[in-house]
Amino acid sequence: MAKASGGTLASGTADSGGGVAAVKSIEKAFALLESFRGRGRMLSLNELAVGAGLDKSSAQRVTRTLRDLGYLHQDPATRRYYMAPRVLDLSYDFLRTHPLIERALPVVVELQRVARERVDLVLSEHNTVVYVLRMQAKRETFKPALFGRRVPMFCTAAGRAIMSGMAEDEAEALIAGSDRKAYTRKTLTEPHAIMAEVRKARDLGYCLQAEEWLPAEMVLAVPVLDAHGKPYAALNVAVSTRDWTAEAMVEKFSAMLMSAAMELNG
Repeated sequence: MAKASGGTLASGTADSGGGVAAVKSIEKAFALLESFRGRGRMLSLNELAVGAGLDKSSAQRVTRTLRDLGYLHQDPATRRYYMAPRVLDLSYDFLRTHPLIERALPVVVELQRVARERVDLVLSEHNTVVYVLRMQAKRETFKPALFGRRVPMFCTAAGRAIMSGMAEDEAEALIAGSDRKAYTRKTLTEPHAIMAEVRKARDLGYCLQAEEWLPAEMVLAVPVLDAHGKPYAALNVAVSTRDWTAEAMVEKFSAMLMSAAMELNG
């Protein structure tokens, strides 16, 4: 049996490299839940096993445990699994207790009322940003209204706005460590070109990005700073390139976005 701090590790744990034991069964459970990311609503046991990198026996044990705990449901006819509403409980508590989100909600609501376009609040994590508040425009489809979506920093206005508040070497390292694939024909993938946009955002106080993440979408974003002056979130307005020019968007939204961010800084 492997050693743990002050004694021994329970079986099924391993040292993660810093002297802290990683519980393998927990890793397997989250890997299995994450198998649903970007895939269909219902998955077979074999699909879950492949997605989580588990053998079928391990996947079966983990899946049954998650089902018994209420995090997965199983269709009685097809025997396929799908996520249960209990998965949302942790999301609710995250949103309820985060120190920024409650303060930001009335600001985002007012921005959307004035802008009459989609307004988002995102949080940064590693080389991605995660949507935690989304106030959509009436004409938009279902997906833009959902929070929890994770997108890359390097090609998004919010991500570049956050990087604009970082030290130069920190932003360069983040870009270098990103999977810089082209999501549209306009996506910038060369590090020097992306850094040029980050520097521009640093000089202007906002970042404008058009059609690099989604076709026909243009986004204007500003960073939100923590109590130490470090960027950890961003506010953005998203519009259709069919309705707006870059110049008109900057003129209409840049000042109101920067003013809103100042309310949330710190």
